[in-house]
Amino acid sequence: MADRRVHKGLPRGLAAAAAALMLALGAGAAAQAADQITFVSQGGAYQKAQTIAILDPAAKKLGITINQDSAPDSWPIMKSQVASGKPTWDVVDVPTSYCLRGGEQGLVEKLDFAKIPNGAAMPAAYRSPYSVAYEFYSSVLGYNAKKYPDAAKAPQSWADFWDVKKFPGRRALRNHPLATLEAALMADGVAPDKLYPLDVDRAFRKLAEIKPNITVWWTSGAQSAQLLNDGEVDMVMAWNGRITALIKDGAKVGYTFNQGILQSTSLCILKGAPNLSAAVRFVNEAVDPVLQANLPLHIDYGPANPKAFDTGVIPAARVPELPSAPENARRQALMSYEWWSSPAGEAAEKRWLEFMQK
Repeated sequence: MADRRVHKGLPRGLAAAAAALMLALGAGAAAQAADQITFVSQGGAYQKAQTIAILDPAAKKLGITINQDSAPDSWPIMKSQVASGKPTWDVVDVPTSYCLRGGEQGLVEKLDFAKIPNGAAMPAAYRSPYSVAYEFYSSVLGYNAKKYPDAAKAPQSWADFWDVKKFPGRRALRNHPLATLEAALMADGVAPDKLYPLDVDRAFRKLAEIKPNITVWWTSGAQSAQLLNDGEVDMVMAWNGRITALIKDGAKVGYTFNQGILQSTSLCILKGAPNLSAAVRFVNEAVDPVLQANLPLHIDYGPANPKAFDTGVIPAARVPELPSAPENARRQALMSYEWWSSPAGEAAEKRWLEFMQK
């Protein structure tokens, strides 16, 4: 009806040309409308930092609109969106294990790395058929510098953390098996690059040794930092960014990357994403070395793309503070999300609940 009203009274040739023009304009508008994605992350200071460092520059370079959403735990929403058959999310920044489990359960798209050359150039351990690492953080050993004023004599390994005679004091560990089992095995002498597959029985035996000396099993990053800052504990497993934030605020605390557990969030694309082509382009741009190098200028997380450290964007004084810096990465264990997403990993998570109830 609308087209016929527009062309009423025109000669046949002109009417046909007008119709063709309208179709072309319509196709162009549709293409323009498709040049957008919805990106989902965890919110807070982290999402603000990546907006400045990565999202806004990527949107400008690609000529797309990046709509944002946030969800502290996106896994149930990912499942419900795909189940609905009409997902509204495109790219999600989530714990790497979510991407792997999502791939197994048909919740995320398999990535074509021929279209993601920046991801293809990253280490194989940093990507999977369904994901590419986006940023790194570490679970590290932090300590009260008032209790241990000489850094050379402060606890420097998980064996030190477990040694209650040489290093007396109150301790805190995370109430979660990820990284905690790895720390227990390193305390028992397993080399960081020989952890997987985890010897779960051995890890729980080692944890049973230290359990009576754990003052607090923390459940949030904020709690772990508060425990150390208030002097409620003398040493703690905590995320590196939480401890460096305390240091910047003048707290007398310290930490070591030695035997840290290097962990990541990753990018994956929801199955049936409404803007799949633009989503793939964005994922490639999001792990571009220069944009990756921007991230630690705004928050204490390390770039996932090692080439970020070759860009010259990251100040030399900043590099030693970052968990994924080459020298720091070599001193740590790289978490295997593939193992944690396996039946053995899922069984270890269930066993943890039983361990904590005893």
